[in-house]
Amino acid sequence: MTLKQFILPLLLLLCHTLVAQQDSIVQLKEVIISDTQLRDFSSTQSVQKLNDSVINTNASSLTSLLNFNTVIYFKENGLGMVSSPSFRGTTAQQTAVIWNGININSQLNGQTDFNTINTRDFNSISIRAGGGSVIYGSSAIGGSIHLNSELQYNKQFTNTLRVNYGSFNTSGIHYNTITSSNKFSTSVSYTRNSSDNDYDYVDDNGKNLNGQYYNNSFNAVAGYKIDSHNSLTLYSYMFDGERHFSLIFPSEVRTKYHDSNTRNMLEWVNTGNKFTSKLKAAFLQERYKYFANIEYEGFTFGKVESLIAKYDLLFKANDKLKLNGVLDFAQNKGYGSDILNKARHIGAASVLISHDVTTHFMYEAGLRKEITNNYQSPLLFSFGTKFKIAPFYILKFNTSKNFRIPTFNDLYWQDGGNTTLKPESSWQAEAGNDFTLNNFKLCLTGYYIKLKDMLRWVPVGSIWRPVNTDRVMTYGAEVLLGYKKNIGVHAIEVNGTYGYTTSENETTGKQLIYVPHHKSTASLSYSYSKFSAYYQFLYNGEVYTRSDNNARYNLESYTTSNLGAEYIFGNKNTYKLGAQMLNVWNADYVSVSSRPMPGRNFNIYLTLNF
Repeated sequence: MTLKQFILPLLLLLCHTLVAQQDSIVQLKEVIISDTQLRDFSSTQSVQKLNDSVINTNASSLTSLLNFNTVIYFKENGLGMVSSPSFRGTTAQQTAVIWNGININSQLNGQTDFNTINTRDFNSISIRAGGGSVIYGSSAIGGSIHLNSELQYNKQFTNTLRVNYGSFNTSGIHYNTITSSNKFSTSVSYTRNSSDNDYDYVDDNGKNLNGQYYNNSFNAVAGYKIDSHNSLTLYSYMFDGERHFSLIFPSEVRTKYHDSNTRNMLEWVNTGNKFTSKLKAAFLQERYKYFANIEYEGFTFGKVESLIAKYDLLFKANDKLKLNGVLDFAQNKGYGSDILNKARHIGAASVLISHDVTTHFMYEAGLRKEITNNYQSPLLFSFGTKFKIAPFYILKFNTSKNFRIPTFNDLYWQDGGNTTLKPESSWQAEAGNDFTLNNFKLCLTGYYIKLKDMLRWVPVGSIWRPVNTDRVMTYGAEVLLGYKKNIGVHAIEVNGTYGYTTSENETTGKQLIYVPHHKSTASLSYSYSKFSAYYQFLYNGEVYTRSDNNARYNLESYTTSNLGAEYIFGNKNTYKLGAQMLNVWNADYVSVSSRPMPGRNFNIYLTLNF
């Protein structure tokens, strides 16, 4: 490994900047984050931040965390296998994943596999609903998922070790250490997960064969304050994993897939009275090997290396007006057994504004333009307003134009790539209503998305090729709820989500495949002194698996639930022992055709804080 790779049914609160299960705050602390646009230019859209307690309650995969806590629908090819989201009725390629302000969707297939993200490597995970291409570029059409590593400059030295073991010989270990002073701060973590994943199907007609997996991830952040105006921060992340893809029939040839990712970014920040400048330089690498038969050494492979430079200048005219200019440049080089060796260069310029006109009204707007020789990029825009109509009621409106660029596979696949492709583009609008009354919070949001030039792989003669074909119209509503109450030493919290989504091909009038009309989640948690318990509920409506919406091939709606409890021992150095029962009611369900999920299973864990 080279040095450059190593450095490297009730409803959930998703209201504007609403924090799920937020702990009581004793005092404000200075928190250093890289993704400042998420904080400063997202006031007219819904942003949900999941804190440490929510992250640690759920399984370590990003799929599990978001599936039980958001309106995002997931299709998963069996437990731990390839996992793809549908955010507001869009495709997996239309959901952007942002790592410390950098878009990390694959340059090969245009999406992120949410089972390759270990959530405990990050101390802040946020979900930004709706269009965000003006800030985050390609893919931010349905929404964006933000993985942030935050630093604090205060004197501390802490360590956390968590080990877990469960059904199907599933085990995990996570270690995190934080060291900081007034000038220097570091956070380093390591995570490993593995499982035989050989669960019996609930209907007793089979067993999950060839489903074993393991993965390792390493996350490190180091910051140094040069003086009162200048600081340097290094972000490094590595992921390495192997999965044997589950079989549909026992007679199938056994396959496996190995993937690795490295991400390294150096950031310099200069802060003045009016101006804050930020310079980022990043190197990202993604690689995969696919073994079509694990009995043989032969494999196919793909690899992309990306160099990214980004300059960000923020002008704070006063406490109410902010202007932000951003210049960024990316070079992507792709290699592989099935794609042509190609490089592309993308330059972009953005300008953002946020203005609190009065204490009751604010607006924000943005423009972005990309330049490249691979495709014609549209001029992107966003505009949003927020009205505080009453102490308990806020009305928001946002509209934007967004896009998704063709991937390396789309452009350069040797047996069918198409270099004449245009980016997908979308126009969308949404209106949100946020109500807050004492311990009760409610959000009602309606949205509309119109997408053109959708990229699809279709048969052209004897081969499959990507083409710009469909126009898609998506509209829906989200109803989101949160309630929190302390009664003496007892604490109760209820959260929930409900999403209604229609996403239709305008030519055929048919619902897109793997987009349910209905999804809802709910959670109930209770704590007393050092004891806490929780219950999670998930409902996914019926989905179509054929573009003609043939009911014969539909996947039925399903519900599944989790139950957990934990107890804290000790005072200064604490020890937390917990147990979970997953799929409590032993539901027989699939989220992808012919890929059964496990029935009732168990997990125990021990967390040491010292």
